[in-house]
Amino acid sequence: MNVIKTALSLIAGLSAALIAYSAFFVRGDLGGVMAYLRARGALRRLRESGTPEQVAQGKAQLQALGQQVGDPALAAQLIPLALTVGLLVGGLVWWAFSRRQSGAPRTDIQERMVFRLAHRMGGRFTLDDLRAASPLTDEQARAVTARLLDLGRLTRDGDAFRLR
Repeated sequence: MNVIKTALSLIAGLSAALIAYSAFFVRGDLGGVMAYLRARGALRRLRESGTPEQVAQGKAQLQALGQQVGDPALAAQLIPLALTVGLLVGGLVWWAFSRRQSGAPRTDIQERMVFRLAHRMGGRFTLDDLRAASPLTDEQARAVTARLLDLGRLTRDGDAFRLR
């Protein structure tokens, strides 16, 4: 599970850093990015049906629009900020997974597993059935069935348990 937590934290952090860098590169001007993309599409269509002069003029306009929208110098200056954002996001993902793993297993989830299994098996099941059909360990299976017996939601029927 540590490998998954590390991989997801790394992916989230790097993605956030890349998104922050991209936002800095265009100075947050999403309208300018969309205008550039529309102009690039228009140039592609112009290449198919336009004259060489029109294509050259379209390329020049696209390049001018790209220089107007993007600011590589600002983005380069803000790389440390983008990396800090990525580090914070990666840290939050790591913290969220660590918190989730360190918490005690929720008993209501375990009880629902038992009830679903019981319903699938016609209201009657054994501890072997529970171990085979759920991710519960032996200890957890015994604890949840004992708890449900105490609450009166299950009854013992020899080696099996039955829903009430």
